[in-house]
Amino acid sequence: MTEFKSEIRTSNPGENGHTQGWLGNYLPMGIGQIVSLVGSALVQFALVWYVTKETGSAAVLATATTAALFPNIVLGPFVGALVDRWNRKRVMIIADLIVALATVVLALLFASGTVRIWQIIAILLVRSAAGVFQGPARTAATMLMVPKEHLTRLGGINQAADGMINVFSPALGALLLELVPMQGVLAVDIVTAAIAIGLMIFVRVPEPKNKPQVGMVSPKMLIADVREAIRYVVTWPGLLMMIMMASLINMALSPGSNLTPLHVINFFGKGAQELAWLQVAMGIGGIAGGLLLGVWGGFKRRVWTILMGILGIGAGMLLFGLVPANHFSWSLVAFGIVGLMSSFTNGASLPLLLTKVPSEKHGRVLTLLGSLSLGMMPIGLFLAAPIADRFGTQITYVIGGAFCLIIGIVGMVDRRVNTLDLQKEGGVLTDDDLTAD
Repeated sequence: MTEFKSEIRTSNPGENGHTQGWLGNYLPMGIGQIVSLVGSALVQFALVWYVTKETGSAAVLATATTAALFPNIVLGPFVGALVDRWNRKRVMIIADLIVALATVVLALLFASGTVRIWQIIAILLVRSAAGVFQGPARTAATMLMVPKEHLTRLGGINQAADGMINVFSPALGALLLELVPMQGVLAVDIVTAAIAIGLMIFVRVPEPKNKPQVGMVSPKMLIADVREAIRYVVTWPGLLMMIMMASLINMALSPGSNLTPLHVINFFGKGAQELAWLQVAMGIGGIAGGLLLGVWGGFKRRVWTILMGILGIGAGMLLFGLVPANHFSWSLVAFGIVGLMSSFTNGASLPLLLTKVPSEKHGRVLTLLGSLSLGMMPIGLFLAAPIADRFGTQITYVIGGAFCLIIGIVGMVDRRVNTLDLQKEGGVLTDDDLTAD
């Protein structure tokens, strides 16, 4: 840790002009978000298991997942334009507060015994809408708070933290479901959200130098901002290809990842504890991958780290789909591989994107990316749901894993993608750039 701090003192100032002390300023926000994610993961596990046990339907699970994705798909680009204009710290606090209030409503419904599946889906919709604002604001703020040379390592550390959440939250969620009613599980999320809001008060979040004007934002201005973001992405072939790859991967993998509870029940004949163990295995893989990326930093060209991760995710999902029903332990290995490789892909992708796109456009480009990539997930879910209900869930993992492998190979051979680190804005790439690399 001493060597790491020494690097901080000698690095060049970032856009905010304050390199020294950046870690102390960032930690309250980082710790608060990790605490909040623990509560959210508990709620996610508990609600998915509740819906699975109550309905046993792939179509209902697909509907619930789509409700959680819908705000990202529809509102994402417009929210990004607002995040680029608004105070990002205030956006994060208000978003966390809305999530907490929505969870309070759901807890009261469970406590009164009047909860219905449609009410759960409606609350998921509200929580997701708040998350549309919170995620891009946090990511854009991180870019201004953390020196660029530490972004990939920080991404690895964050992936390790996500892995730890995946390790402990499912097991804790399964335990809590045995010990307390659902409203007790939801109460944990309310407390963790309050902690995140409290810690956020102590954080100084800088604003970009070329921030768009603040004031009354008209629909015409929002549409113009969204068009600008679309034009920015479309005129950069490598960036557009990377976004399209993310979209296709999400479409291919979303059926399997969201139908796992049904796969555990119907294919393996297991219960909540085994579902928790699968998520624990993925979490352990995520911790290992995140720590490795945090120490290693990834390949010099981040895109190779991303593509390696995509290939590994595809291999892990394919293996999971081929595991026989009487060899559940091998499914743990497969999910461990997926977690490990997801850390490489997720830990390197945001730093690559954030260092290529100007900070005043982060909100718009990030939410456009989210809308396009997440928009493909419901398509995959609703195409796969009737197939899974008729033929079983195993085929969704085989198809998804194989498709992911194909996408990774295409990225490795396509020059527009594999040179993305070296490209200037608009995809400009010179022989000097290749020689310098």
